[in-house]
Amino acid sequence: MIRTAIPDDIPVIHGLIRELAEYEKASHEARATQEQLGEALFGERPAAFAHMAVDDATGEAVGFALWFLNFSTWRGVHGIYLEDLYVRPGARGGGHGRALLTELARICVERGYGRLEWSVLDWNRPAIGFYEALGARPQDEWTVYRLTDDALAALGSGSGPGGGESAGRACPLGSVH
Repeated sequence: MIRTAIPDDIPVIHGLIRELAEYEKASHEARATQEQLGEALFGERPAAFAHMAVDDATGEAVGFALWFLNFSTWRGVHGIYLEDLYVRPGARGGGHGRALLTELARICVERGYGRLEWSVLDWNRPAIGFYEALGARPQDEWTVYRLTDDALAALGSGSGPGGGESAGRACPLGSVH
């Protein structure tokens, strides 16, 4: 069964995020607190949304999908960016991952969103095979870039590499859609 997350799910979602980070060999990067998740999902201005995969027999949460809206300037409509999809190892193969993605696809169709997209680690062959079996295709022509921590702070304060007034004019930007 798939259901929309409720505030009481925050500890479970937090635990599933920790499990996902461990699976992805990045436990040290998972720093979100339960309080941050509660605010992001259920605060005055929610920035993200979540759905839970629940075992029909036991009622136990066995997975989750956490997502937020993005926007395509080319299509002129919102889409869903799936930040995390995780199903506990013991529940894999039971249809929970497919059911979570089906629910997000249903939301896209119902609301007129143009895309459902996500990232997958290139070494995660089981996930890649699963996604491709559903009809998803990799976007090989795009490379993800990310600013975090010190680099983000430096650029945000104007003191990053290549800073100064001419920095924006020196590099033409394009294809960020």
